[in-house]
Amino acid sequence: MVTTASTSPERADRQRVHLPPLPALVVGAVHHVRHQPIRHAFTHAHTTWLIDLEDGTGLPAPLRRVTDLHPEDHFEGCTSLAEVRAEVLRHVVEAGVDPAPIRRVVLLAHARVLGYVFDPLSTYWCLDEAGVVVAAVLEVRNTYGGRRAYVVQPDASGRAGVEKDFLVSPFNGTDGSYAVRLRLDADRVSVWIRLEENGAPVVTAAVWGTPMPATPRAVTRFLVRSPLMTQRVSALIRWHGIRLWARRLPVRRPRPKETSA
Repeated sequence: MVTTASTSPERADRQRVHLPPLPALVVGAVHHVRHQPIRHAFTHAHTTWLIDLEDGTGLPAPLRRVTDLHPEDHFEGCTSLAEVRAEVLRHVVEAGVDPAPIRRVVLLAHARVLGYVFDPLSTYWCLDEAGVVVAAVLEVRNTYGGRRAYVVQPDASGRAGVEKDFLVSPFNGTDGSYAVRLRLDADRVSVWIRLEENGAPVVTAAVWGTPMPATPRAVTRFLVRSPLMTQRVSALIRWHGIRLWARRLPVRRPRPKETSA
């Protein structure tokens, strides 16, 4: 199932991006705030990949054995990045968006490191030839093994909204809506999402960073300075979950239809 925003701005009012050289490493931080019923916040150093799905990471074979973006980690049944791109466009069509103007699909996501990856959110920008965002696809994954694709059409400032219908955190249900803000520029890349219920913020999550060319030397330096990045992401999700459970934040038991696409 694909969920799309209820409003579709005219192309003249949509966001225009200025891409950095690709592929790129986006070096920055991830920030998370739980606003209610108890407050819990953290910020951690964070690095993700930004690639054009037609080009991939461009890494030499020795580095690909250590880290790379694998198509099977995105959507279901994909065996190539071309199939991932086709899936993105299929979701866009299902959401009622005309894919004809789309020329590039740019992905922000984690790469596997030593064969492992857990990517809570993969963000796809669908761009026309002028760099206007025709649509963006937010592929959300949870620790139950489920995933959901949300299609939005950001306005000129990168803002969009979409109703929530998928269980992500065991501490939240499927009620509420997401306020989204996206930025993709040569000097800054960010994805900001706030879960709201009855007009009040529940959780705010954001990832941001500065893009830098993903040369073999830069990737090697990243692997040395930040080893096991994706393993660290998975461990931190569980660690913060344990801390919230220890503070007696109620756990919501999922129903099967809420945990899978």
